[in-house]
Amino acid sequence: MDLGLKDRVYVVTGASRGLGNASARALVADGARVVVSSRDEKGIEAAAGELGPDALGVAADNADPGAAERLVQAARERFGRFDGMLVSVGGPAPGSALENTDEQWRAAFDSVFLGAVRLARTAAAALAESGDGGVVGLVLSGSVHEPIPGLTISNGLRPGLAGFAKSLADEVGPRGVRVVGLLPGRIDTDRVRELDALSGDPAASRAAAEARVPLRRYGTPEEFGRAAAFLLSPAASYVTGVMVPVDGGGRRGF
Repeated sequence: MDLGLKDRVYVVTGASRGLGNASARALVADGARVVVSSRDEKGIEAAAGELGPDALGVAADNADPGAAERLVQAARERFGRFDGMLVSVGGPAPGSALENTDEQWRAAFDSVFLGAVRLARTAAAALAESGDGGVVGLVLSGSVHEPIPGLTISNGLRPGLAGFAKSLADEVGPRGVRVVGLLPGRIDTDRVRELDALSGDPAASRAAAEARVPLRRYGTPEEFGRAAAFLLSPAASYVTGVMVPVDGGGRRGF
């Protein structure tokens, strides 16, 4: 199936590793060109180098108010167009409702919530103004629907981002811009391994989590990346305003 990605240009944040990196790889593999960003300057330079000539690495912090405009402009200057953005952010600090500090909440709000809102809003406005449409994707979490033990800050912020994404989809849909959310489950990334390790017995934690997944295994970053590439592509041109689980069937309800 041709996804229609050839020569389309996307910005992918948080792309030095993990789900953002896997998504950028999937986009490039299907013919797209990407601007990839991360706070880690050396890491994003290395990631862009591995992706090849169809990638440009830009060091940018999602919490920086100027990052969104700079990334959209970088796409247009380097590749001559801008077709969409995937906003992928690192997970906030773990902890319980009684343990997480004000400082942790503020830092996560600036980066995970407000940074994502600003990036998505800027991308959607640029796509709407171009007249050519496009797509904005946000990598969120299964905590949009139900809390994940030990991730109270994520549980608080991700549902708000989902609500923002749905509101944005309603506003920019008439101008040909789609907005989608991706809800990864247990994908085998460094972040998930770190969360498994918090239990003190990573192997047991993983086995218990896999037992709750109908496919009985963790997903791979590549599987997530392919799902993201499809949702960002013209092949998904009638999909908007939805939160799509990529979780091996972990969420089976509506």
